[in-house]
Order: sequence, then C-alpha cells, then structure tokens
Amino acid sequence: MTSTRRAAEAAPGPQGTTPHRPAWLVPAGLILLGLIPVLAGAARLSELAGGAEVTERNARFVESPVPVVLHILGATLYTVLGAFQFLPSLRRGGRSWHRVSGRILFPAGLVAALTGLWMACFSALPPGDGRLLLAFRLLFGTAMVLGLVLGVRAVVRGDTRTHGAWMTRAYAIGLGAGTQALILIVPELLGSPPGVTLRALLMGAGWMINLGVAEVVIRRRDGQSSRRASEAGR
Repeated sequence: MTSTRRAAEAAPGPQGTTPHRPAWLVPAGLILLGLIPVLAGAARLSELAGGAEVTERNARFVESPVPVVLHILGATLYTVLGAFQFLPSLRRGGRSWHRVSGRILFPAGLVAALTGLWMACFSALPPGDGRLLLAFRLLFGTAMVLGLVLGVRAVVRGDTRTHGAWMTRAYAIGLGAGTQALILIVPELLGSPPGVTLRALLMGAGWMINLGVAEVVIRRRDGQSSRRASEAGR
C-alpha cells in the first residue's frame, strides 16, 4: 500500500504535467519583487556618479556617498543571488553551489543591513520620514543582522533546519523594500500620498507581511522534512 501511494503521488498529472508548480517560479517571483528597489538603487548610483544637483531629497546621499553605494551594491547582490537559494535542487543535499553562494550572501546581507542602520542613525531624516519610521528601520535592520548571524551560527553547528529558518527570515526583511514599493504605489496612484505616520505604518506593514510569509514557508518546509524523515523511517 505504501509503495502504491507513493507511486500515485509521484505520477504526472493530465497530459504529462505534474501537480506541483515549477520550481523556478519562486526565485523568479522574488527577483521580480525586488526589481523596483534594485532599479531605484541603480538610478541612485547613476545620480551620484553623474554629479546630480543637490536637493533636499538627495543631500544626505551626496554628502556621504560611501554607505549609500555599499548599501545599494550589497542589497542588490543579496536580493538577486538570494532568490536562487529557494531552489530545492540547489539546496538539497548540501550542494556546493548553495554553500558557495551562501558565503557571498552572508557578507552582502551584512553590508546591506549595517549600512542601512548607519544611514538611519547618522543621516538626517529625509522628507516624509519621521521618528516612527526611524524606529522601524532600526528594529528591522537589527533583526536582519541577528537573523544572518544566527543562521551562520546554526549551520556551523550542523543544524541546517534552524539555519534555513533564520536565513529565510533575514531574506524576508532584506526584500522588504520590494513589498513596501507595491504598498506605497497604491496611494500614489490614487493621488493621496500618505502622511508621515501612515507612511511609517505602511512601511512597517511591508516588513511584517514578508516575515509572515517567511514563517509560512518555514513551517511548510519543516513539515515536508518531517514527512520525508517519517517515510524514510518506515
């Protein structure tokens, strides 16, 4: 009976298709989600390189460009390369690609998070921001650093499940700018830009939505691992 059930689960669906969605859809979706902040970062780099006119909105970047450039480069690498860590075929069995890319992602993520914290602490508040958003930036930036450190600590100890959970949470925070862009574009399209407090709450919601999705992914992945271990034991 067990072998029959497994064969039925593995059997292709109608017209030779499997009931499972293609594995590449997840990283493709993550890259698309991060595309808006990545393009915005590229535009900011072009602005800094081209000697753009100093305005109220970009003054803090022009006055201290190094952390901005490092933040954009680190976040772009972390967002794009990190998406491929969610391909099971590259992660399963300790594949060398997963390990090598992880050694790149850890410092890239740290650079993105730490430079973000540095700018939050030492740069002037930009127009439209406020103390609440500053607190959110400090909270989630610190959480991202903590997630990266705990993820590396877990894998050094051989605890791959905990490693994956913390790295997933850190990536969710790092990808927060993509979700925030989607949320904030709605009031912009409606012609009613949010005020300082509402904007901070919407930005915070972007991080929380990503973390909520991350927890669902972690629980589902842990459940699948438990089922595979149970089946192997039987």
